[in-house]
Amino acid sequence: MTEVVRTEPGTSGLSRALAGWRDPAARILNVDLLAVLLAILLPWSTTGVAIAAVLFVIALLPTLEPGAFLRSLKRPICAAPIAMVALALVGTLWSSAPWDERLHAVGPIVKLLALPLLLYHFERSVRGIWVFIAFLVSCMLLMAASCAAAFDPALSLKPYLSRGGYFPVRGIVVKNYIDQSQEFALCVVALAYPLTTSLRANRIWLPALLATIALGFLVNMMFVVVSRTALVTMPIMLMVFALVHLRLRTAIAVLCSAALLAVLVFGVSPNLRATISKFVADYQQSEVQGNVSGVYSRLEYWRKSLHFFEQAPLIGHGTGSTRGLFERAAVGQAGFRAEIVANPHNQTLGVAVQWGAIGIAVLYAMWWLHLSLFRGDGLANWVGLMVVVQNFFTSLFNSHLFDFHEGWMYVLGVGVAGGMALRARRGAGALDAVPQPTQVDNSFEAVP
Repeated sequence: MTEVVRTEPGTSGLSRALAGWRDPAARILNVDLLAVLLAILLPWSTTGVAIAAVLFVIALLPTLEPGAFLRSLKRPICAAPIAMVALALVGTLWSSAPWDERLHAVGPIVKLLALPLLLYHFERSVRGIWVFIAFLVSCMLLMAASCAAAFDPALSLKPYLSRGGYFPVRGIVVKNYIDQSQEFALCVVALAYPLTTSLRANRIWLPALLATIALGFLVNMMFVVVSRTALVTMPIMLMVFALVHLRLRTAIAVLCSAALLAVLVFGVSPNLRATISKFVADYQQSEVQGNVSGVYSRLEYWRKSLHFFEQAPLIGHGTGSTRGLFERAAVGQAGFRAEIVANPHNQTLGVAVQWGAIGIAVLYAMWWLHLSLFRGDGLANWVGLMVVVQNFFTSLFNSHLFDFHEGWMYVLGVGVAGGMALRARRGAGALDAVPQPTQVDNSFEAVP
């Protein structure tokens, strides 16, 4: 039972604050609110997310029950991200890169340690839905700001992106168009579940509201700005939804309607046509002219990374070794073949180059374990499933698990949704364990 802390009327504000901090329920609430703050800041700020994450860990530590927490760390869903970080740390020992580069390469992976903390906390908390709502509302505000910046580029906080420069993009207020597209795509697909369930419950206003919000995100992506990664992966996510939550005939009808709608939007959206036509432009720019381009540069990164993996297939070249390998491979090359990068823009290859087959095994085991966590019905299972699916498929074209923004989307989404799913299963197990009342036969037996 939660202890109720009482204070005298004349107690100072500091004393009341300390008394509230000693209240277990208040401490849990503080941790919940910091997770909500992290979700609000994620679409807008990197520094803010880092600060909120540190505050979350500090606030969580006094609420930990050592025995239960240590037992939770032994679960494979928690052990896998810890193993990924441990491998990165151990990998610094055989890397030939300078030590500052080795330690810098560990930094993007450390955020995976927040996953066991989030899973543990939201298995106890009942406020995980607050985090989902906070992220959705924050993305809605970003969508409105993006539309405003599309009409008036002076409103952008990223003027070098919206007003000119090497790669001008309209409608970007903060961060970049890839991060923004990832957020909006996830919101659209996540809203599909509550929209469908509310329709089945014969509600009217809630489905209308959710459909309007989802349509707003889609309009922004189609007519303002969208990344090619989102264009490729979002149909896959929608297909997963149709196959999991709709009857076969309905799923086929929905997918056909979505394809027809995509063709119609392509005909009326200059932004969408320009984004898709860039595939052809990249081919001409690199294959014909030999210049740097998005598609061909990635293909070159992948080709070289496969060669690096062949050189050290078991344990890789060590943490932070990628840039040095590309530097040596660029000697005597020109154009896009001479590019030097520290990230091959593919999560599997990024892991393979540094930690070989062992790293690939840990990476895919983590994805599989987290995917398996979200079996069953319910909003938490659906959101968690989509977070893992999105991260997996977008990681074919980027290193999104290690990238700051997409990596935190994965950590926060899997951590909160996973904790909620674990809590729901524990509650269902407790109900199943309750003895059911026996059926009493009230009929009169014949008296012999």
